[in-house]
Amino acid sequence: MTVSPARCDEQELRSLFLFEKLTPEQLTQLCRDGHVEWFDPGPVYREGDPATSLYVLFQGTVVLSRRVGEQEVDVTRTSAAGVYAGAFQAYLGEQVPQVYNNSLRVTERSRFFVLPAEAFAEIMRSWFPMAVHLLEGLFFGIKNAQEAIGQRERLLALGSVTAGLTHELNNPAAAAVRAAAALRERIARVRRAYGELAAEPHAAEELARLNDLQDLTLAEIGKAAPLGPLQAADAEDEIGDWLAEHDLPDDGQLAPVLVQAGLGTDWLERITDSLPRDALGNTLNWLGCTVEADLLLGEIEDAAHRISALVGAAKQYTQLDRAPYQTVDVHELLDSTLLLLAAKIGPDITVVRAYDRTLPRVPGYPAELNQVWTNLIDNAAWAMRGDGAGSGTLTVRTARDGDQVLVEFRDTGPGVPADVQSRVFDPFFTTKPVGEGTGLGLDISWRIVVTRHGGDLRLESVPGDTRFQVRLPIDPADPDRPDPDKPDPHRPEESS
Repeated sequence: MTVSPARCDEQELRSLFLFEKLTPEQLTQLCRDGHVEWFDPGPVYREGDPATSLYVLFQGTVVLSRRVGEQEVDVTRTSAAGVYAGAFQAYLGEQVPQVYNNSLRVTERSRFFVLPAEAFAEIMRSWFPMAVHLLEGLFFGIKNAQEAIGQRERLLALGSVTAGLTHELNNPAAAAVRAAAALRERIARVRRAYGELAAEPHAAEELARLNDLQDLTLAEIGKAAPLGPLQAADAEDEIGDWLAEHDLPDDGQLAPVLVQAGLGTDWLERITDSLPRDALGNTLNWLGCTVEADLLLGEIEDAAHRISALVGAAKQYTQLDRAPYQTVDVHELLDSTLLLLAAKIGPDITVVRAYDRTLPRVPGYPAELNQVWTNLIDNAAWAMRGDGAGSGTLTVRTARDGDQVLVEFRDTGPGVPADVQSRVFDPFFTTKPVGEGTGLGLDISWRIVVTRHGGDLRLESVPGDTRFQVRLPIDPADPDRPDPDKPDPHRPEESS
């Protein structure tokens, strides 16, 4: 319940730091335009409502809060006379949405000086025209700087991923080029070997049998289980002994090809039973070339599939072909980011995926979430490499936490010192050496998770166990589109 508005006392008004430098005439106008009002414990105004008034505390206790998802988070609690909140951006007019950027409530009966937004805006423009221009420049300068910083951090993240993508693409591309060059030579050998067979006097049914043997051989390739190095060596020796027993020349190339294709002495016996003795040598040479050519085709196919998968992961990461805001499977986003960062993570860091595949899809900005994953994975890998051992384990875990999806990145690095843990999300703060970190990654990640998605980002760290936990609402309060222009609840100064 509120008490009817009352006229203010000019001298009491002067006692507040906000008005202590004003002239008597200015104080008179303030009292004429505004009024004093009592509020019982409870809300004064709510976040998102039209900003109609500026509130300056005379006495009492106020709490400023922000809405994060479906929860109300307290930002500031104070009893200091003169603190203000409400329509303090009214002087900007239609340049920004004139809504309350926070909620204000009082915990005890409290008294305010209340100034209508229109009066406050007119006073600012007429009394402090130069200050208004300076404040406008400061407001939009900070906003533009934040956008530029965000863009730079996105470019840094994209550059990191691009470097990894280039490395990852180079391997299958080089493998495909090598296999294609070898395949050209094998195809020439196949033609020569078949030419030698065709030059021999064969009945038509024997040539047809050769084609049948080729089809049979190609059908058998890859059916056997892959062998380990020792088993493969034993199998090659067994094939070499078989060739020697049958007085067939062995240049050391046929046995490895047959073993790689999963063909052994059983296959050789079947071929022997189907051919005249004098045709066995040339036929095995021809079939060996055919098998090797098929294996090379398989290598090219595998390389092409890997390149396609990497391109698909890059598209998934950048979300270039998708709507900016959509419902997403966090596991798809995580997998694409891990794939593209594989080279940067390095072979000495073990990646463990502890996914809860039953999790529902969540609404959000997938390209921005990928940027968060990139920052957190990159930080974890750097921490473990900087530990001296250069190795460790990165565990990416997902789980349901009430009405939120939890994505946790856990590393076995040295941990974040306790005395700086409260600062890791501050802009430009970094524990990396000069030149290795901008100090923006976690700040940007916080803004993406909290401001853009109404979620939560936390750090828990002890030596050997550091965890960054991202929580995203499954059903956010505003599923259509979080407001990117709202101030960050992690930054109390933005709520004045």
